[in-house]
Amino acid sequence: MSEMIAPERYRSLGELLRDALLTFKSEVALVEASRKKEKSAYTYADFSREAMKVARQLEEAGIGAGDRVAILMSNQPRWLISAYAAMYRGCVLVPLDYKLEAPEQAALLAHAKPQALFVEYPIFRLFGEGDIDVPFTVVTEAPASEDLMELGAAQRYEDFLWAEYGDATAPTFVQRERDDVAAIVYSSGTGGRPKGCMLTNDAYLEQYRGLGSLFPMTTGDRYFSILPTNHAIDFMVGFVGPICGGAAIIHQRSLRPEFINWTMKEYGVTHMAVVPLILEAFERRIRERLDETKPTTRGFLEVLTSFNQLLTDRKPNHDISRRLLKPVHDAFGGHLKMIFCGGAFTDQARAEFFYRLGIPVVIGYGLTEACTVATVNDLKPFRGDSVGKAVDGVEIRIDTPTGQGIGQVLVKGRTLMKGYLDDDEQTAESIKDGWLQTGDLGWLDASGHLHLVGRSKNMIVTAGGKNVYPEDIEQKFEGLPCDELAVFATNFIWPGGDLEDELLVAVYRGEDGDDEALRSELAQRNHRLPDFKRVGGLVRWDGDFPRTASMKLKRGVLADMLRENLERAAIRPL
Repeated sequence: MSEMIAPERYRSLGELLRDALLTFKSEVALVEASRKKEKSAYTYADFSREAMKVARQLEEAGIGAGDRVAILMSNQPRWLISAYAAMYRGCVLVPLDYKLEAPEQAALLAHAKPQALFVEYPIFRLFGEGDIDVPFTVVTEAPASEDLMELGAAQRYEDFLWAEYGDATAPTFVQRERDDVAAIVYSSGTGGRPKGCMLTNDAYLEQYRGLGSLFPMTTGDRYFSILPTNHAIDFMVGFVGPICGGAAIIHQRSLRPEFINWTMKEYGVTHMAVVPLILEAFERRIRERLDETKPTTRGFLEVLTSFNQLLTDRKPNHDISRRLLKPVHDAFGGHLKMIFCGGAFTDQARAEFFYRLGIPVVIGYGLTEACTVATVNDLKPFRGDSVGKAVDGVEIRIDTPTGQGIGQVLVKGRTLMKGYLDDDEQTAESIKDGWLQTGDLGWLDASGHLHLVGRSKNMIVTAGGKNVYPEDIEQKFEGLPCDELAVFATNFIWPGGDLEDELLVAVYRGEDGDDEALRSELAQRNHRLPDFKRVGGLVRWDGDFPRTASMKLKRGVLADMLRENLERAAIRPL
């Protein structure tokens, strides 16, 4: 078992990855499955060879230091291969969300102005004429019969990038410096002005150093990449982290539950990153299986769970947990060591449920503007009540705290972005005196753990002077009979109302006929809350809730949609 490569002596992310591919050349690097079949597998040496073909084509196209290379693909080995090839050439990565609509993607491309674009054929087909104005566009997996030139002067990936390397001259490695921009990553939300976060090589190397010291991945580990790789979490813990430790990265083309289960068992997955919605689905599956067992079996399992909790109280021990709770662990492939969870608030009870079963959930808090993670729980001991302490090298401060210690969370450190692309005004609003203004509200306890309570804008102040944060209340309504539910302050949706009339409303989406069951159960739970935290009305919304690629609710976008389509009169009192 090897150790992760230390980043301190490297000047760029590309240089670090180049050494990793050489160091672990005989290890398996990338595996791609499609449903229940393995589609491809690459050793680290294979990875390097394929990337050099891509890098050579970029060089022949005159693309190099500082040029922007956009990637618009779902999770697959070619995403990582193309990204590394671009970094090898000293380019700036522009990872884009493949789940956005084509007009949104086209708007981001127009804003980023990349010199090259790597895009999957199904995504490419959705663009209209003139949507893509990129000098060097390469399309993967296009049918041989398709004339790509007619679709926008694009080139077929397979025609030359995967051709035999032959005696062609090796591409030139272009070194970059720590202060140079390594990637332009667009933060959550596409409404309004695009916000392309310019992240430096230093930011990524520092982030990798901080996270790697806490959660190193090594040879023999197998990371299952299910969050989009353009997302900050998967880029760091599902690409940079595994590669720099000699671990394998597993991709699955179909993310239906049965294929996720098969992949975890087939490849013995040890690490994965999820968002709270996926974690909730995992918990539901476990509880459903437990409900199917005999009462005596459930009782015995509860005894083992309590014993495991006692033995792992100070820190996780995968070997002990796996032996004690083998049926539970086998359901996740038998080798799962930990789950990284981020992108939205993680329910404390759910995180504690998994830890008792010996599958620790690493809870963190971060923003794209801060590279990936600003705080994280180091599991020594596990705490599900907070989002952890500041990562080494990061400072956290609470701005103008109330009497309860609650205020806006400010972040400072080398992992912060250089600024927003071509937008000095938004940059100045977001970073003041070196501190990132997160817009999130929270408080720090005596041990330095950060506790989040909501977003500053979606908040009400009661007549009694109490600040109420709707996001804090949503977890009390988890599991209600509806498809989706979010709590809002009415003046956040419909500004200008009288403060005396301000109340909380539950916006929900569900099937016809569910309303009465929802109202009944919500009323029961509502009654258990302090009066100032109770929801005062219901708003039905028939469409899907807008979410980011990591399934985080786009609150502002949903509020805009409600405001444009519904009047305040749509609120039905409880």
